[in-house]
Amino acid sequence: MKLSVVIPCYNEVATIRTILDSVRTAPVGEKEIIVVDDCSTDGTRELLRDKLSGLADKIIFHEENQGKGAALRSGFKQVEGDVVIIQDADLEYDPQEYPKLLEPILKKNADVVYGSRFAGGQPHRVVYFWHMVGNRILTLTSNMLTNLNLTDMETCFKVFKKEVLEKIQIEENRFGFEPEITAKVAKLDCIIYEVGISYYGRTYAEGKKISWKDGFRALYAILKYNLRRNSKSGR
Repeated sequence: MKLSVVIPCYNEVATIRTILDSVRTAPVGEKEIIVVDDCSTDGTRELLRDKLSGLADKIIFHEENQGKGAALRSGFKQVEGDVVIIQDADLEYDPQEYPKLLEPILKKNADVVYGSRFAGGQPHRVVYFWHMVGNRILTLTSNMLTNLNLTDMETCFKVFKKEVLEKIQIEENRFGFEPEITAKVAKLDCIIYEVGISYYGRTYAEGKKISWKDGFRALYAILKYNLRRNSKSGR
């Protein structure tokens, strides 16, 4: 099995080298690393081009900032692996946990795996209360419409068999990607597993980017992609 790791990246000059090193040493077999720089302005772009190009198999540069969903859309088009995992470019999610995320797929139990920050007994940094409340509300609303029982719909750690992603067209450009992909996966009747993960959250001073505006867009995306009457893939 070959694993494709897709890393959307925007203004992560302080962490991009560390996360690439960590992904490269993740305890899995064959893997490819795909970085999509979403028009960074803090030096990340230049660092990737001049000093870190050898740490990734493919680096895609957006000429204008479009958002996480757009970066993932670009990255998914380049994957060659049998399984695809999303890895943020910050240090909130640990690549050393790839084996536990891949296990349900390797055992042929799952088509899709979500890494939950709220399941299991893994350590997680205590940060923002209202972010947690918003996440729970969005996950609950999503579950009501998808009839899934996820605990963390908004997690970064999502793993897909390649053939699942090939049936889905991503439309959201920003953080609406999370509820969109969840709705579309649910409509494909995929077998979905959830695995407890650790979480090393960061503050806004440390570079966190998601805001309350993204929460409203996520709510809109939940309604849009679950209630819209068209093909399962969203095409």
